[in-house]
Amino acid sequence: MTRDVVACERCPRLRAWCREVARVKVRRFQEEEYWGRPVPGWGDPAARLLIVGLAPAAHGGNRTGRIFTGDRSGDFLFAALHRAGFASQPTSVARGDGLRLVDCYVAAAARCAPPANRPLPEEMGRCREYLAREWRLLRRVRAVLVLGKVSQDALVALLRALGRVPARAAFAFGHGLRHDLGHGLQLFASFHPSQQNTFTGKLTAAGMDGVLTDINRHLGRRGPKATRRTS
Repeated sequence: MTRDVVACERCPRLRAWCREVARVKVRRFQEEEYWGRPVPGWGDPAARLLIVGLAPAAHGGNRTGRIFTGDRSGDFLFAALHRAGFASQPTSVARGDGLRLVDCYVAAAARCAPPANRPLPEEMGRCREYLAREWRLLRRVRAVLVLGKVSQDALVALLRALGRVPARAAFAFGHGLRHDLGHGLQLFASFHPSQQNTFTGKLTAAGMDGVLTDINRHLGRRGPKATRRTS
């Protein structure tokens, strides 16, 4: 699975962009070797919580090779996951930094960093197979947290394709909203932890904590005191 994601060349526009960003870099990371390839999901293979983001950041996941790692969005997200007991530490700066996810797996709707953070609909469609394969492998998932409306739309499209939700079912998006998907599965929504949202106060630490508290309650966890197998 991971090898297939990393080797993917389905979207020429995205692959060209990721390679160019990795070649040119930005001044503060000039001495680093960028990943520059599609970024696989990662986390606890026995996770009950699946988090779906939009795509790797050009100088975050596209640089480090790990989703939500090495950028401000990741700083915000993993601090919250640590407070809620889903992450072993509050920072995510590089592969091999010791961070472990507990009862949680993080993926993205698109696996390549897109120009202007906007993958095209057809590019999202080509990436859906990877999210579908992760969905099948994560057999214990009971909660899905989508970060942003685009991520929610991608997840709902997948569930429709798999026959998990009716073709015409409508799912409103809003921070803190939740939807019952049946068979003990719940969909939770949050604004994306982008700087545009966190710097303006649209998404606050308290707001993210509230969603994660709801998820912990749904899963019967006690937050930071919960302990389970990690990976």
